[in-house]
Amino acid sequence: MGSIEEEKDFVEKKQYNVFRDSPIRWCGYANEIGESFRYQLPRLVKPSYALAFGYVGMDAISTGYREWNEPNHDERSRETRTTIATFDTMLWQTLASVMIPGVTINLIVKASRVTMKKFTFFPVLMSKWFPTVIGLGSIPIIIHPIDNFVDFALDNSTRRLGK
Repeated sequence: MGSIEEEKDFVEKKQYNVFRDSPIRWCGYANEIGESFRYQLPRLVKPSYALAFGYVGMDAISTGYREWNEPNHDERSRETRTTIATFDTMLWQTLASVMIPGVTINLIVKASRVTMKKFTFFPVLMSKWFPTVIGLGSIPIIIHPIDNFVDFALDNSTRRLGK
């Protein structure tokens, strides 16, 4: 680095993460779409998880690459910093984008289906598709609470080990 302006530019570029700060972030929730459509389109579930885990892997690789190329500001080796950053991203994304939201949407859709079956006065078409709509509609609602929970959980567990 040279001037203070160059360092500012570097910090600003580093802070933007295309996997978290752009619409690409929604690829991490592909499996929630698969879970929402599980009963109508069961073949969609596995590919939706493949896309979501692909997103997780790409974010982890991207984060590791950025960390590898970052100037060393502490006593850790480049390899150690890269490994910690890659692992942290992989763990965070797996929990916040795939596992916890996938289970949550699955439970929401399943509960909606059970509820719809108990009330037999709903038309068949509504009983079939309403749980899917509920699942899809709940995705934007669950994102931030899950992200915040995973941040809290990792801040108080694995991230403490990496310090």
